Amino acid sequence: MNTMPLRYAVYDTSIGDVTLIANDKALTGLIIGAVDPQGAVNEENAVLYDAIIELNQFFFRQRKNFDLKLQPDGTDFEKKVWAFVETIPYGKTMTYEEVAAGIGEPNGERSVGMALNHNPIPLFIPCHRVVGKNGSLVGYIGGLELKKWLLTMEKQYANKEFHPGNYEDPE
Repeated sequence: MNTMPLRYAVYDTSIGDVTLIANDKALTGLIIGAVDPQGAVNEENAVLYDAIIELNQFFFRQRKNFDLKLQPDGTDFEKKVWAFVETIPYGKTMTYEEVAAGIGEPNGERSVGMALNHNPIPLFIPCHRVVGKNGSLVGYIGGLELKKWLLTMEKQYANKEFHPGNYEDPE
């Protein structure tokens, strides 16, 4: 049981408001939209501050990988799926079938889909990079338009070199 207090803050990003939730050591949740999560205090901490910096760098095409410590709450199977999905490179996609095979569950596409549906930290755990057979866009907590936008952005910038301090607006 997590005894560290949860804190949250709502931030305006390129995709609209997101609610970030963290304890004092790790990011525990990201909700697309502005909400008041039950059991969390509306108060920033260092983890939330770092999370919004990394998220903004991602949206400004200055970051391909997140460094923030994550602490998603889920079953052992869900955590296994999420950990695997974190290894999908920026600008690349995998099918549900490929993810299932990658975690040693060759017939587990449906279970993988359910685990991704319960992903408490989308974007940081990039479930938008998991697609249906033949690359079809199916299921995303933020909606299919957002999934398409994220995949298009990543594909467009996949070969760009990122350098610290290189924070010009890409538009």
